[in-house]
Amino acid sequence: MKMTGAQAVVKVLLQHGVDTVFGYPGGQVIPLYDALYDAPLRNVLTVHEQGAVHAADGYSRASGRTGVCIATSGPGGTNIVTGLATAYLDSVPLIAITGQVPLHNLGRDSFQEIDIVGVTLPITKYNVLVRKKEDLLTSLRMAFVLAREGRPGPVLVDIPSDLQVAEVEWTEQETKNSVAEELKADAGKLHQAAEVLNKAERPVLLVGGGALNSGAEAELLELAQKLDMPVVSTLMGLGVFPASEERSLGLTGMHGHIAANMAVANADTLIVAGSRFSDRVTGDRQRYAGEKTIIQLDIDPSELDKNVSAHIFLVGDVKATLKDLLPLLQKTKHPIWRKKIKKWDAEEDRSLLETGRLTAPWLIEEVNCFFAGRDVIYITDVGQNQMWAAQYLKVDNPRQHITSGGCGTMGFGLPASLGAALAKPETQVIEICGDGGFKMTGMELYTAAREKVHLISIVINNSCLGMVKQWQELFYNGRYSATLLTEFGFTGFAKSCGADGRRAMTREEFKEALKEAAASEKPFVIEAVVNQDDLVEPMVAPGAVLDDFVKAHRTSSC
Repeated sequence: MKMTGAQAVVKVLLQHGVDTVFGYPGGQVIPLYDALYDAPLRNVLTVHEQGAVHAADGYSRASGRTGVCIATSGPGGTNIVTGLATAYLDSVPLIAITGQVPLHNLGRDSFQEIDIVGVTLPITKYNVLVRKKEDLLTSLRMAFVLAREGRPGPVLVDIPSDLQVAEVEWTEQETKNSVAEELKADAGKLHQAAEVLNKAERPVLLVGGGALNSGAEAELLELAQKLDMPVVSTLMGLGVFPASEERSLGLTGMHGHIAANMAVANADTLIVAGSRFSDRVTGDRQRYAGEKTIIQLDIDPSELDKNVSAHIFLVGDVKATLKDLLPLLQKTKHPIWRKKIKKWDAEEDRSLLETGRLTAPWLIEEVNCFFAGRDVIYITDVGQNQMWAAQYLKVDNPRQHITSGGCGTMGFGLPASLGAALAKPETQVIEICGDGGFKMTGMELYTAAREKVHLISIVINNSCLGMVKQWQELFYNGRYSATLLTEFGFTGFAKSCGADGRRAMTREEFKEALKEAAASEKPFVIEAVVNQDDLVEPMVAPGAVLDDFVKAHRTSSC
């Protein structure tokens, strides 16, 4: 069967179960957008290409499927670079299709010609410039395989516009299937790990984002209950292990809970499921291991000794590895260890919950209560809002908490919420963001309104770039350089986009706004005005030992 290259692209998308694409048209993708005109796909026009790639990312994280975004050549391609880096560092399967100048214009500095393959080489799992029409189908099909195979990630396919109008021969031939299921941990190392865990007196389980990609939540719960292990989570691992389970200690790392960090610091055995040991998780890498034995489970062998040296490294799919490990373990109890951890938990400062004024921790707890038992996805931006949400949200299910972890991309929250809401239309999507991050991509609220997407965006407005200001207070003697912001009318902006909004300055006003937002059929912005002196605590200084917490309002010269 013969068809145009653009029609073939659409058919490959449909063949791989794609039902929604996000993008922005331009000169070198007009043929592709012409093919989309009659396609049985939801074609979402965002306000900006960055919004498109973040929306595709949010769609993927919420659904577990591969997200797809489209951009034209030149600035269209460069505008998705931040989103590709975000997906790459968080191992999100995503396909970016970019248009390119015609083959005969390549390498001539043609209008809107950028070597997007060269630009994105370090931040994609794979990318390719299609140079022959015979390679188009193979390249696209391979992109879908590679995006999901092994450790997931984004793939970019750059298609010159003349190949989009060229006549191609459609074939049903498929590329090879994923081999991720074949990756199994070494049997000898499994027995070695079991021997260490069975003898452990102070074991801790650390859950990372790789466990989410593996779908290992049931096995992790069984592991924790069988060995009576306290469980800590990285930012990307939140929700894989239920927060309501009695062994859950929540977030560990720079802004981890006192009990979580103290448990890791004092453990004799640490089993790590799908975490790359980011500097925000470990603090001082050289002293992170201490005298504990570290058992690391990961599908990516490049993680071996990359950041922290593990004593036992189990390469393979996390879920499959745990299935093989669990029968080798003996059921046990650790009452003394659990009692010690409970004592550490009592040391945490929860004063921002107890004061009578509106604070970020209090409003997040209010959101927990209001949406308890409902089908909800929480999406956060980056900064203080992200850390408060990570500390206080009660997340019990995988894919219920979505955030930009490795790249820390401000502006991620709103477009990712749009993508998540389109992926899960029956689920209430709630974005928690700061006033700085919201303004970076806030125009995508217009997209949400046009697409009739009901999402709630809670803007924690402290009139500053909160996390940078916090560092300036603690480490730069309170010299607030370029972090204090002027007034912005969030509710007026929301209404100008076709959405709705309400400002809250007190706890009672926030409760009323939350009820109104939940009942609204439009996207809804709640502007929650809080004190800019509120800090995210606990906090470990960058590069410090994990249990060396910064004292609030302490300043020092750098």
